Amino acid sequence: MSEFVNIPQIYGSYVFGEKEMRARLSRDVYKSLRRSMMTGEELEPVVADATACAMKEWAIEQGATHFTHWFQPLTGTTAEKHDSFISPQGDGSVIMELRGKELIRGEPDASSFPSGGIRATFEARGYTVWDITSPAFLYDNGETKTLCIPTAFCSYTGEALDKKTPLLRSMEAISKQAVRICRLFGDNETTKVISSVGAEQEYFIVDRATYLKRKDLIFTGRTLFGAMPPKGQEMEDHYFGAIKERVSNYMRDLDVELWKLGIPAKTEHNEAAPAQHELAPIYGTTNVATDENMLVMNVMKKVALRHGLVCLLHEKPFAGVNGSGKHNNWSLGTDTGRNLLSPGKEPQKNLCFLLMLAAVMKAVDEHAGLLRMSASNPGNDHRLGSNEAPPAIISMFLGEQLTAVVEHIIAGSEDSVPSMSIMKVGVSTLPLIRRDATDRNRTSPFAFTGNKFEFRMVPSSGCIADANTVLNTIVADALCGFADELEQAQDFDAALRALIRREMTAHQRIIFNGNGYTDEWVAEAARRGLRNIRSMVEAIPELVEPDAIALFERHGVYTEKELRARADVSYELYSKTINIEALTMIDMAGKDVIPAVIRYTTQLAASVAAVETAGGDASVQKELLTRVTVLLKQASSALSELRVCQQKGAAMSGAAQAHYEHDKVCQAMEVLRAPVDHLEMICDSTIWPMPTYGDLLFNV
Repeated sequence: MSEFVNIPQIYGSYVFGEKEMRARLSRDVYKSLRRSMMTGEELEPVVADATACAMKEWAIEQGATHFTHWFQPLTGTTAEKHDSFISPQGDGSVIMELRGKELIRGEPDASSFPSGGIRATFEARGYTVWDITSPAFLYDNGETKTLCIPTAFCSYTGEALDKKTPLLRSMEAISKQAVRICRLFGDNETTKVISSVGAEQEYFIVDRATYLKRKDLIFTGRTLFGAMPPKGQEMEDHYFGAIKERVSNYMRDLDVELWKLGIPAKTEHNEAAPAQHELAPIYGTTNVATDENMLVMNVMKKVALRHGLVCLLHEKPFAGVNGSGKHNNWSLGTDTGRNLLSPGKEPQKNLCFLLMLAAVMKAVDEHAGLLRMSASNPGNDHRLGSNEAPPAIISMFLGEQLTAVVEHIIAGSEDSVPSMSIMKVGVSTLPLIRRDATDRNRTSPFAFTGNKFEFRMVPSSGCIADANTVLNTIVADALCGFADELEQAQDFDAALRALIRREMTAHQRIIFNGNGYTDEWVAEAARRGLRNIRSMVEAIPELVEPDAIALFERHGVYTEKELRARADVSYELYSKTINIEALTMIDMAGKDVIPAVIRYTTQLAASVAAVETAGGDASVQKELLTRVTVLLKQASSALSELRVCQQKGAAMSGAAQAHYEHDKVCQAMEVLRAPVDHLEMICDSTIWPMPTYGDLLFNV
């Protein structure tokens, strides 16, 4: 029987949060620290020193010997440099110390991280700066515990080199503009509007011993070869099915680790594909939720190893079955507790909500390309639009009731829109069910789900900071334009209604409540003028469009230099990813697959000779030998072509290289995969050099 876990007792025990601050800081220091968290004013040195000392004492009591500035560079992962608390004394002894200046600022090497040219190799200095609004935490790595201080990362010349800094800027931008809207509606109490996020995380779990026999999983995170097993997900029996004992034990340990870190892991279940699962947390402030999601991915992988498992976060680890995403549930709330995206019981009368809805419609319609780029990485190119994820076309789902409200407003109708109804299921012993205001549409990339929007395109392995930075900024820009107009209005009510009607009319094309997986929708979207950006390479230029540069500079989220750097880093990331995949395919096909198939053909040839010598009929063996030989020749030819493409692509750079990798190298990889996957279904399983999809998906 598993050990009892007192959840309230362990929850947040690895976090230097409100509870520890109140207990360990003097009243004046605590009040000053809280004021800095709320207003952004600079910490006084005495407050920083007192906080650092208390944080150090708490960490040492928990068994920590080192601290680190934990940040999120443009690699898309996290980074850390560990320093011990020891401070040598003149008598040869040491004391354990963390000073305020060490808490607030660190100096990692900025030239060794992707910077898009902002930092050259000889320009090494960079700074990590404490994000005071995201609590410090302890990371337990078996025998060691480290105090992790969430930080932003910038260059010596002040440019952002990370994901957190622009996100924090965007949060300030949307707060500023949303507060202006609140003031227009007579709300003089709200001082801050906070964007919040809940990131649902999908992932695969496979047996580690099996995983270690697949070079492609080890080097790239996805299978580059693999035929479908006799059974996949077509029976639809895995989704919400009973969780296997081994996976359930993993999930239990994962929950405990996350709860210690104060991460409100709430929901877990089997997803649609075999071996696929999902974890969902409760909402949090966007920058904190982003930090927590990065931790979730780290802890998922760490805990899996304890159970002899491996957690796969790639967007498409297995061809032919569902890939994984990260549903980004985004909302806006005031510091007084009001959700600005809650329609209320009568949304047609809730003018503040309707104005916010109009702003989101405008933002998503006008900046769909930026949203598409914010959800782009090489893995997501395999997932989007593959009948399991939203299509690459950005549209917005509002549901029956809200769509009717929008249509009434556009038409100028004063008729009321029916509210939520009671649903009868025809069983007397079951209670009546109050129907939600909206249905759910899993094919929509951007869906309203009651009091929030769910951006479903975000990649499972990616950092959600990118998507939320864009969301915050584009909505802030729409709200800014609305506030500029309404603040000058002589008749506020008339101007408000006219603005809502005008903007909903102008952007109604973005609303689509139907099946986003169909070819008909692709044609309809084209008729509406909605763009279909099919790949990351096509999406990257959105970052440096003149309108995008002006947008981000207008709200102080990115400079033009930072945007161009991110575009360069994105091209480089894409090219490197595809090059690694191509090299891995070349290695597997050349060293494992083709030699194995040659051994098999040798056996077949020997069988043909032996049967014919004995006077028997060897036609079956001959036919099989012919089929295998044809496929072997195709694989060998495709391997040679991939080698040529890989070498040519590796010699290129920048956007040209990324386009070549996408157009030529990826195509050559698909050509090689086809005969190899056919060979897997023909060859003797004892000869095939790697575990199959069946071994990976059904062996947990």
